[in-house]
Amino acid sequence: MLYSDISPRTNAYADRRLLTRSVPNNILGQFGQVRELPSKSTKTMMFRRYNKLAAATAPIAEGVTPVASAITKTDLSVMIQQFGSWVMITDVIQDTHEDPVLRESVDILGEQAGETYDLLRAGVLKAGTNVTYSNGAARDAVQTCISVEVLKRIDRYLLRQEAKRMRSIVQAGPNISTRPIAEAYIVVCHCDLKYDLEAMTGWIPVQEYATQGGQIQGEIGAWGNFRFVIDNNLTAWADAGAAKLTMISTTGTYADIYPVLIFGRDAYGLVPLGGKNSVSTYVNNPKASDSDPLAQRGTCGWKGYHACVILNDLWMMRLECGCTA
Repeated sequence: MLYSDISPRTNAYADRRLLTRSVPNNILGQFGQVRELPSKSTKTMMFRRYNKLAAATAPIAEGVTPVASAITKTDLSVMIQQFGSWVMITDVIQDTHEDPVLRESVDILGEQAGETYDLLRAGVLKAGTNVTYSNGAARDAVQTCISVEVLKRIDRYLLRQEAKRMRSIVQAGPNISTRPIAEAYIVVCHCDLKYDLEAMTGWIPVQEYATQGGQIQGEIGAWGNFRFVIDNNLTAWADAGAAKLTMISTTGTYADIYPVLIFGRDAYGLVPLGGKNSVSTYVNNPKASDSDPLAQRGTCGWKGYHACVILNDLWMMRLECGCTA
């Protein structure tokens, strides 16, 4: 970060209260099954699921020991990767700038870390194999918005798969913990879809909930067994649908298609390394060294290990739909 990048304001009054940045929330970290990977162990986490036994519907013959049921398991492994970023802060900036640059640098790097993780999780979860469409049988046929009918279809599917509804979410903060919520499937979507949701019969906006406790970060409302949360990192595939009709279109020809992620409990897993140390910040004030004998350069940065993995495709769904213009 050179001085010219954030030069002081001159010849004008400067409000000491800096402008608030627009930053997407770290939404998808709330709904996954979190399994902390201990430090100094390995880079790979193994998730294991023992599969359901078939119902024992045949009567047991008198005096005859029945055949033992065979227990089977499914193992899913994921390898953590390291991510991070940093900025340079010179001694001149620290000595002469009127803004609290170091504090602001720590803040924006923390926001960058949260958005980075959310984008990484979105990339994994959007690649799930369980998909349905607001109309048609493929993405390039879609030209309608989200509707009550398609939500009923998804609800029926998840119930058939015995997908459990969410009863808790991951509590925001440096340590891994949870807090309870009312049972529901979670729907995460882009804010562009908010107006189509509000037009659905039976939609309940969050401000009209019977109780204002236990709300989810980013939550905007509910319909049936679903609670809806906004995450603007779930951007649309531009012009990926059919003729746009009344849908939003980047070029004005084909409908932009939005991914809508619907989760039951334990549909996906999150693996940080070492709990509160899953993201660490580093601040180095300018100090003399062989490479910087005049103590002109300091740094501020973050790094962390993380992974996201789908644990059960049958307990989640990706809906692809258009958005009314």
